[in-house]
Amino acid sequence: MAKRNLTTVTEFILVGFTDHPELAVPLFLVFLSFYLVTLLGNVGMIVLIQVDAQLHPPMYFFLSHLALLDACYASVIIPRILATLATGKTAISYGRCAAQFFFFTICAGTECYLLAAMAYDRFVAISNPLSYNVAMTPGTYRGLLAGAYVCGVLAAILRTTCTFTLSFCDNNQINFFFCDMPPLLKLACSSMTQSEIIILFFAKSMFLDNVVFILVSYMLIIRAILKVKSTGGRAKTFSTCTSHLTTVILFFGTLAFMYERSNSDKSLEEDKIVSLFYTVVIPMLNPLIYSLRNKDVKAAFRKVTSKLQVP
Repeated sequence: MAKRNLTTVTEFILVGFTDHPELAVPLFLVFLSFYLVTLLGNVGMIVLIQVDAQLHPPMYFFLSHLALLDACYASVIIPRILATLATGKTAISYGRCAAQFFFFTICAGTECYLLAAMAYDRFVAISNPLSYNVAMTPGTYRGLLAGAYVCGVLAAILRTTCTFTLSFCDNNQINFFFCDMPPLLKLACSSMTQSEIIILFFAKSMFLDNVVFILVSYMLIIRAILKVKSTGGRAKTFSTCTSHLTTVILFFGTLAFMYERSNSDKSLEEDKIVSLFYTVVIPMLNPLIYSLRNKDVKAAFRKVTSKLQVP
């Protein structure tokens, strides 16, 4: 017989910041500044890529969508944090919690697949540059992007359905600052063996599949770079990958620390810090990583700013 959902909770209480109420104002200002910088950097990156003809290769097409995901990522999480810090109201309805979890999971899942698609793009560009335009046609890179979004949405539907068909009763306090999977699973009062297995299996499968794909892509990239005769040529070729590789290490590294540890190793305070890093800090850093280490982006930025200057 199928188990019924015995949920009696109609709202959750986010208590991630209530331990230090005296820090509400400073934290509000910090998160507000992070959010504004994140929006400015990512929206600016999207606009820059759209208006500059030199930034229309597939690599920048993927980068514009990475910026879009980062802006959405931050917008799902930070406004809720700001509202909690400003008003002191920590309650979030069951439906809004599910919606926040769903859209956050879409952004995170899609970004996993998008970073893998970007690794494939770098592999094609470096291993066989003469046939790059033939291999990465508009249909190919748009198909890769569509696949990333479809996989992200399907993963979000599955994880949200499995998580919110669990029963939540009595304790409704989430010792976290947003509705994420680990603290929600800890609150479930029904038997969650089957649902938890499904959630963890697909979460780890999505994570490991993309990590393995990226690792294989970079192994092949390194092999292609080693065939370049001059040291300067090898350095110049590898420099086209450094921004993407930095983003991959930051993103997957924090996800691994957050989700791949055993329960006995988990510290709630550590989880809070790490989750803040990948939901707040990384979306802010990505535009800086790509703009500071990419000559084309810097040249396009100088071109746009010179046009905006008043004579």
